[in-house]
Amino acid sequence: MTAAEALRAGRAVILPTDTVYGLCALPGNEDVLYTLKGRDRSKPIALVAADVDSLLAVAPGLDRALLERFLPGPYTLVLALPDGGRIGVRVPNLPAAAADVLAQTGPVICTSANLAGGSDPRSVADVPESIRAAVGAIVDAGDLPGVPSTVLDVTGTEPRVLREGAGKYDP
Repeated sequence: MTAAEALRAGRAVILPTDTVYGLCALPGNEDVLYTLKGRDRSKPIALVAADVDSLLAVAPGLDRALLERFLPGPYTLVLALPDGGRIGVRVPNLPAAAADVLAQTGPVICTSANLAGGSDPRSVADVPESIRAAVGAIVDAGDLPGVPSTVLDVTGTEPRVLREGAGKYDP
């Protein structure tokens, strides 16, 4: 089964990003990610797209200029939604194999492919065996930098760093 087929079947897949390996599913299948990671369900999972246009196709109320200020790149942006909610979004500089998967499926929800509180996976071998055995597909792009994305809250007047990571934000 290909990664795109696995995603469409409601399975989780492991995809490389520009920072670490991600555990991904199509929107609506969040439960599989929380279960595989042992992640607290109160913690959000980001929406990841191959490009800003794909992201805007599924979340049209987002501010294009703000997105393009940081993306693509090693950032997760926390944005305000028109309904008052919030969403985390990423447009990484994807390895070609991962970009091909997203070209077939559209945006995915994604979190790092580790157990809750575990170290960030730089290689497929760093992904816990329990996760590797349970996913529908694994896309291996070799070793990645291994530093997660920088999380920026851009809901206020100035971006605020929530987690230091691969992206360097200097106001």
